[in-house]
Order: sequence, then C-alpha cells, then structure tokens
Amino acid sequence: MAHYENQSVLVVGLAASGCAAVELLLRRGARVHAIDSSRSGVLEETSRRLTALGAHVELGVQVLSARPYELAVVSPGVPLELPLLEQLRKAGVPVIGEFELGYRESLCLSIAVTGTDGKTTTTRLIERMLAHSHKRTIAAGNVGVPLCSVVDQTRELDFLTLEASSFQLETTDYFRPSVGVLTNIAPDHLDRHRTLEAYIRAKGLLFRNQQPFDWAIVQSGALKQLRAVGVGIPSKLITYSATDTTADLWMDRGLIISRFPGWEGPLLDMVQCHLIGPHNAENCMAALAVGRVLRLPLEETLQAIRDFRPLPHRCEPIGKFDDVSYINDSKSTTLHSLMAALRSVAIASESKPNIWLIAGGKDKGLEYHDAGPLLSQKVKGVFLIGETRERLRSAWGLFTPCTLCGSLLEAVSDATRLAQPGDIILLSPACSSFDQFQNYQHRGEVFRQAVGRRVGS
Repeated sequence: MAHYENQSVLVVGLAASGCAAVELLLRRGARVHAIDSSRSGVLEETSRRLTALGAHVELGVQVLSARPYELAVVSPGVPLELPLLEQLRKAGVPVIGEFELGYRESLCLSIAVTGTDGKTTTTRLIERMLAHSHKRTIAAGNVGVPLCSVVDQTRELDFLTLEASSFQLETTDYFRPSVGVLTNIAPDHLDRHRTLEAYIRAKGLLFRNQQPFDWAIVQSGALKQLRAVGVGIPSKLITYSATDTTADLWMDRGLIISRFPGWEGPLLDMVQCHLIGPHNAENCMAALAVGRVLRLPLEETLQAIRDFRPLPHRCEPIGKFDDVSYINDSKSTTLHSLMAALRSVAIASESKPNIWLIAGGKDKGLEYHDAGPLLSQKVKGVFLIGETRERLRSAWGLFTPCTLCGSLLEAVSDATRLAQPGDIILLSPACSSFDQFQNYQHRGEVFRQAVGRRVGS
C-alpha cells in the first residue's frame, strides 16, 4: 500500500471512477486537484460535492496549468493521447488509472476477468459461486462499481472479484490478479486502440505481472491470439472452449467435460442451466475452472451456476405476444456478441430464418461483413438504426433485407408489423449506444418500453 499523505495528486475525469479516486485519495490525506474537460449540470453538482470534501475541482479544462504533481490518476474513459497527459509524462509524472490505484490500496487477493464479451456474466458467476461457497467477495471494476469505492472493505474479504476492461488494463503498472480469466478476444474499441494487435496486447496486460504460482484461465482461441502477437502467460494455465476439443475444458453436445489432470470427466449439463448458448457455456467453464483452482467444493459451484439467471440486457427474454418472442440483447456492442446471440436463439422447426434483427448505433471502428453468412441463415430482415446504419446496410444488404429506421421505436414498430407466429424480434445492436442513448441499459429499457407499448396497442 502506497502513502499519499500530503502528496499533490491530479485526477483526470470526473465520472464515477474519477470521483471514487478523488474520494479515496482524500481519505488517504492527499492534496487532490480534480479536472474534467466537460461542463454540465451533473458535473457542477459533482464539483460542489468534491470541493466540500476538500478537493480543488476545475471543469472545462483543456490545458493543464503549470503546477507540480507527484501522481496523476485517469478515469478509464479518458483518451490516453490527451495532450495534457502527454505533458504530464514529459514532466516525469507517473500516470495510472483508477483501477490501478484501487488495486494498490486493496488488502485481499484478486480474481480478475477480461475479454471482449462475457466478462460481466463470468464476473457475476464467480461472485455468486464464491458466495455460495461461503467466501466473502465484492464484484467491482468494469461492472459499474469503481474499485476505489470498495477498497476500504477489502480487509474483511477473501477475494475481490474484478471485471477489467482494456481501457482499465492499459493504465496499470503493478496490477496482479492471483487468478486471471480471459473470456475471448474479437475486434472491439478500434476507435481507441486503432489496431486489433494493440487491443489484444491490452487484454494480455491482465497476465503481465503474474507469478508461476498464479493461475491464468484462458479461452483457447484467445490464447492463440495472445501467442500470435508474442504475449506470454507466466502463470499456470487452464484452457477452455465450447468448440476446441483439445482444451482442458470443452463441450460435447451440451455437456461440459474436463480433461484437466485430477479433475477428469463430465462436470455440467447445460440443459440444467438458465444460461443458454455456446458463449454462455464458455462463461460457465471459466467459472468452474476458477472454482477448481480455489479448491471450492464442486457441488457448491455447480449449484451456483445452475441457479444463475441471465443478466439484464443479455439475450434477455422480455415477452411473447401473439406467438412472437421479443429478446433484449442491448449489451451486444460487437459483431462477436451479435453472432453469439444469433447462434443462441432457437430457429423455427422447419429450419428457416425466423429472426427480425434490430441493430446499429455508434461506430466503434469495426468491420461487419463477417456476419453476412450467419444473417442469411437466421435472419428474415434487419432494421438498422443510429450512426452506423448505412455502413451496416452496405455490409449486410447482400445477405438479408435491410431497412433504415429513424429510431428504435420505429424499428420495433416495423418489426412487430411484419412478424409472424413463431418469429423472434431481437435487439442485438453490435454497436455502442452512445449516439442515441445514455448507455446500453438505457437502450434496453427503451426497447422494453417500446415493445410494451406496441403489443399493448
């Protein structure tokens, strides 16, 4: 644990993570200067609250004033190429993220999960599994609970269960989870990372400081991607996959099977679970492997996984009206997650396309053509919304009919009008929500409300 008393610390970005960092540093006796480049009513209220606690707060800051700092802490949403951060680096000021600060102040072992998709579900599965096995834990990090906000509770915990994004990992120095989980890697956040290789390397930072006695639990496809860019795993390794039968944990006709030494044989039938689809089977495999390395009772971990229900906005059934099913997969912000959703949704008995897909949103610099063949097999038509709708129509128009819509409400209305008994209307955007919505939760709630209004009319 570092000592911050009387140190001059700059905090950049005043969303939830930045505020948590400010509050922690003030509790540790630091002299905190907090800045944000934006101004809003919410930020003005935040400024008043943090000022009352003892921080010096400035909003609308674009250029850093000339004053000495001993440390700078950045929120995960702050672009690392920001000129003022470069100014700090040139001045020799260490720049770390809120996640790293929270880790340095924590007093228990950490289990950390990263990946393109499935990391929140896997984090919550592990949290539930630990609690079911009478271990004390808190889920924090990218799940919406800043790590800095819970560090004072870690003295009483057995483990921290952390979700780590690539943005959080690229601002770490000493972060070292005792157990690190990598769920998968698919193109994402290329608007920030620029290249897939840079994104893969950012995910690989999860394992950078691990020791030979730590554990890495890695989806086998992701392991190949790490190795292809020269990222090694210094710790003990368990692999898992729903499709690679050479992995330590693999799936055969819905049955999760282990070939891990001393743990051989069938473990779990996915039919017994509320979670569906190969991608969720992999999430369950990762949780089972964590239970194994922590020596938790197998039956306790199995019961926790069987009882676990899908999280909101993740292939979440929200109703069936006139024999048409509505599914909210608003959390889908990548092509990889869209394709996983399409594979998970049951097709009609005659094996013809029966899905009306609603997709689109803010562009993250991704390519979308690879979904074409799957769309032609599963999708009757796509209703496209948001900033990327023209790009998606260009990518998918040869595979399935595409309709441009002015809003999510319009898309729901058009899909409901065309749907026939046995069809599925699926919101799985494959894009960020920030062009039209506050976040993916807001998008999912708007979809839920639109469905309620449409079917109730």
